[in-house]
Amino acid sequence: MTDAKKVLLLSLAGPFLWLAGCGPAEKPRAAAPETLRGVALIAVQAVPVSDVLEAVGTVQAAQSSTISSQISGTITQIRAQEGTRVKKGQVLAVLDDAQPRASLASAQAALAAAEQQAKLAEVDDQLAAATLRRYQTLYEKKSLSAQEFDEFKARREAAAARREQAQAGAAQARAMLREAQITLEHTALRAPFDGVVTAKRADAGTLAVPGMPLFVVEDTRSFRLEATVGETEIHLVRAGQKVPVVLDALGAAPLGGTVSEIVPAADPASRTFQVKVTLPAEARLHSGLFGRALIERGKRSALVLPAEALVERGQLQAVYVIGADGIAALRYVTAVAAGAGQKEVLSGLAEGERVAANPGQQELAGKRIEAAR
Repeated sequence: MTDAKKVLLLSLAGPFLWLAGCGPAEKPRAAAPETLRGVALIAVQAVPVSDVLEAVGTVQAAQSSTISSQISGTITQIRAQEGTRVKKGQVLAVLDDAQPRASLASAQAALAAAEQQAKLAEVDDQLAAATLRRYQTLYEKKSLSAQEFDEFKARREAAAARREQAQAGAAQARAMLREAQITLEHTALRAPFDGVVTAKRADAGTLAVPGMPLFVVEDTRSFRLEATVGETEIHLVRAGQKVPVVLDALGAAPLGGTVSEIVPAADPASRTFQVKVTLPAEARLHSGLFGRALIERGKRSALVLPAEALVERGQLQAVYVIGADGIAALRYVTAVAAGAGQKEVLSGLAEGERVAANPGQQELAGKRIEAAR
């Protein structure tokens, strides 16, 4: 073969040799997953738990009173503020009493005049009665004509009528005096019972009118949770029943409540009944706190895990699930507190799956897990 032919063959074969050298290379093998040994695992199992109805409500003082004025008047003094502890009958505020005092003085004078008139009428009546008795004797002895006797009898009846009228006037004057005294008493607003002022809604100079709320006084010795229960579940509640109550502001530990009252009429809008649960004495209780009454409904099956098995990822909760191949995977779940350091898993897990019992801050996802023996 000539040199020219050899050059031609090499030039034609060059591209094919280059393409053959660019063929697919062998892929590198994936690194084996890291193995963690001695990790505690637990199998997810369904266990019977208490089926609890949570009736939400608000804490209220068992005894509460809104104080308002019964008369119109300008407030001249405020003697109590929010948080003031008061005794029954203690003055909370004073209204201008100039007009009520003037009315009282006028009523006292009117009563004095009416009583004087009643005394005079009583004397006149007694005199007329004595005179009639004397003329009665003369009339019976035929020493007095019938016409004259009838005249004296009429005078006696008129005197008796004036006496009764004067006595009625005195009684009316006494009633007006009592009314004036009550009006004057109403210029002082008083606490209806021992308690604490929880609201003050007016200041000195305010014109108070009947029905206008000025103070709220609560008896802080006793509180209750006023919760609502649906019409389909009200049969679970009875008076005297012991009910645990959880107040989020006081922590997770429940208080021992007792059902004291079930309002017999349902709210037509929400179809719920109001249930009042008396709470034990507790210094941290205040009106307005949110609370939940835990009403037992029976038993049900639930997936329960120790709280340590769950890890927090922002606002989400997750567990490390160990697959059949021993590889851990992070799986997000929905869980709620189940008491005693446990969580009930509502979704995301199935019975029989294995999860890490206490992963803590370890990152287990993608690693091979060997259970502790």
